[in-house]
Amino acid sequence: MYRIVRFFLFFFNPELIHHITFKIIKIGGMIPGKMWLWRLIFKVKDTSLGREVFGLKFDNPVGLAAGFDKDAKLFDELASFGFGFVEIGTVTPLPQDGNPKPRLFRLKDDSGLINRMGFNNQGIELVVARLRRKKSDIIIGGNIGKNKDTPNEEAENDYAICFEKLFPYVDYFAVNVSSPNTPGLRDLQEKEPLTALLNSLQVLNNKKEKRKPILLKIAPDLTNEQLDDIIVIVAGTKIDGVIATNTTIDRSGLKTAKNKVEVIGNGGLSGKPVTLRSTQVIKYLADKSNRAFPIIGVGGIHTAEDALEKLDAGATLLQVYTGFIYEGPSLVKRINKAILKR
Repeated sequence: MYRIVRFFLFFFNPELIHHITFKIIKIGGMIPGKMWLWRLIFKVKDTSLGREVFGLKFDNPVGLAAGFDKDAKLFDELASFGFGFVEIGTVTPLPQDGNPKPRLFRLKDDSGLINRMGFNNQGIELVVARLRRKKSDIIIGGNIGKNKDTPNEEAENDYAICFEKLFPYVDYFAVNVSSPNTPGLRDLQEKEPLTALLNSLQVLNNKKEKRKPILLKIAPDLTNEQLDDIIVIVAGTKIDGVIATNTTIDRSGLKTAKNKVEVIGNGGLSGKPVTLRSTQVIKYLADKSNRAFPIIGVGGIHTAEDALEKLDAGATLLQVYTGFIYEGPSLVKRINKAILKR
């Protein structure tokens, strides 16, 4: 059924369809009994799916990655689609429009997306206002970043603002320094600035009556030497885990015509083209660290088999995004059922 719906949706601009879909789900959620029906159709209830990771109890290990519900508009409704957790954001201190449109492109032949959104969001204050009205018990992750105009030397301030304002309303934090769509952001992945940033957040965290988990979201384009640095940084800063991985700037091996990809231009590539590299990064981190920290595996999960491969590689939890768009909400159910069959 979803494939028929997708066939028509894919005739239109992807960012426009994203907003239309949001409105449809939001309106649908207002109809009495509709969210109950969604839970009945998509949610897999089984206590053996439960996971306790970095002190949080997840109903199941399949979450929605950041970027889908940037402004925390839809997390209660999305909880009804069977997710074990939802990550909102990336959120920045001040509202920003992001990069010029068009900035979201489908690669249908590759089951992928290229985006150069640029942390478009309505800012931390509106996000907090919506999180205050939370009705469901879904676990919420807060993905935080810096504003485009903030120089890297002052980035710690932006992350600190988001951390402090979101702290009462989210269950864990994801520090995003790996998006390719904010100029200079990935420079913060280097060992020295990244260590300083994470340590600064840990100082704030440890002042709280009860600290919250901090995770680092990394790019799939890091070398093994850089991944070794990540392992050292996680141990040194005592953060709680890693999200592997964000989108890639690599364009090798695509089925889509090269000239079409060149016309699209810069941006982060997600979906099936990043499946293998994401799994490789997960396995490298898990093996080299002797599974010293939890890893949320994300990147190119379009089937239950993709999900199981990431778990086998060393992921503790999973996130979907592009696969959710291409395969529909039943993907979450299929993954959970496959995990139960093991």
